[in-house]
Amino acid sequence: MKTIIIASDFSNEAENATEYVINLAKETSAKLIIFHLHKISIHAENARLSFSVIQSSIEQNHKNVENRIKTLALKHGIAIEADWAMGDFYQELQLSIDRHQADLVVMGMDDKSLEQDLLGSTTSEAIHKIEVPILAVPLKAKFTGIKKVLFACDIEKGVAVDVLEKVKEAVLKFHAELEVFHVSNNLNKIEQDKNELGGINEGFKDIEYMYKEVHSDAVIQEIKDEMKRIHADLLIMVPYKYGFWSSLVHKSKTRVMISGMDIPLLSIHA
Repeated sequence: MKTIIIASDFSNEAENATEYVINLAKETSAKLIIFHLHKISIHAENARLSFSVIQSSIEQNHKNVENRIKTLALKHGIAIEADWAMGDFYQELQLSIDRHQADLVVMGMDDKSLEQDLLGSTTSEAIHKIEVPILAVPLKAKFTGIKKVLFACDIEKGVAVDVLEKVKEAVLKFHAELEVFHVSNNLNKIEQDKNELGGINEGFKDIEYMYKEVHSDAVIQEIKDEMKRIHADLLIMVPYKYGFWSSLVHKSKTRVMISGMDIPLLSIHA
């Protein structure tokens, strides 16, 4: 993690995620950038204000954001850059990622809600639209170090080599213990799963890890139970892409997991 972008709207969730990552960055010497997207309020648009008034408001917001980030940097004694933008959130965030060659994006998460479960959130949408790893930090999460990492993966779908490399990098960076956790609802695939571990073994040959497999239809609950059992500080998952029709009826495990969590979730695309 050389360059980290924090996507912030300065809400309570975003501020908590920022505090979390500042403490994380101090341990990893990562470069920090706060990305903020400014939107003109619907009231300003409806008021039909003159261009000069709107432009003045935009410039004031830009200045306020930069001053706020400077104050935050001074408070923590760490360098933080500002990246201010207007337009479509996901498009501008991707441009910021490309511009700074960031290898991690951090976003805050609100507490669990019915709306979030049904419709998702900006963070869960970003996980599926942005291919750079995203660290979702829930409002309850406080950084106390990362000592235990739970990597919940689907052995049956396979795990890409680049994903294993990123998981290994994170584990080595924090000198953490790693558990690879697989929940299978197909009892007939036990032997095949053991053979498919060859890729995991090869990818993690330089580190020690524990592998655990359970057979259950309640995948989400099994992962949550395992997080609690080992007192995990970080959960890592891999979001899978689905076709248009299947996406209408498929409820992403990553999206469900991210709702109501109290530890960060690191999402790594294959």
